[in-house]
Amino acid sequence: MAAELTPTAIPLTDADLAGARLVKEEGLDAKVANVVAPVIEDLGFRLVRVRMYDHNGLTMQIFAERPDGTMSVNDCEAVSRALSPVLDVEDPVPQAYNLEVSSPGIDRPLVRRSDFEMWTGHIAKIETAYLIEGRKRFRGTLVSVEGDTVNLRRDNAAKGEDTAAEIPLEAIASASLVLTDDLIREALKRDKALREANKDIDVSEDDA
Repeated sequence: MAAELTPTAIPLTDADLAGARLVKEEGLDAKVANVVAPVIEDLGFRLVRVRMYDHNGLTMQIFAERPDGTMSVNDCEAVSRALSPVLDVEDPVPQAYNLEVSSPGIDRPLVRRSDFEMWTGHIAKIETAYLIEGRKRFRGTLVSVEGDTVNLRRDNAAKGEDTAAEIPLEAIASASLVLTDDLIREALKRDKALREANKDIDVSEDDA
């Protein structure tokens, strides 16, 4: 018989809680997010994004992660098990759907200020809610986050255009990393470092 998966509570610090999502859902997605976010946070994880999509049947896709940005298969299953009864009671979606809980992936959505800070030096796609410097869509390298502004070096600027773009965080409607070889290498490097750090913690606990 398969072992039952029990969610392991991971205490969230004040800094984690202060890292509120800047990019949020609308409509039905927002309704679902309001239901699932408290459950996910009570387990010690963070909600990244909710998206309802219809592809061979309606699917509720939920991206979540630990405060350190990791999310294992067991974590996903634990969150799914905790969400299922709550969704049955709250019933935010009136029709049948499949629940899919997963990690944000390498080309992840950027929804918190800390996401933009963590992935500076990598290429991102950003869409704004209103015109910034005459456009709503930007693509380029994340240079820095200063105050409430993301500084981006555009890689699709026309000849003669300024490659630098300053995008207010509050104007961002959606943002995500662009999958590149550099991003893959960096993600693998960070994942390895986290695994080794967690292994050292486990060894220290065993010694204690």
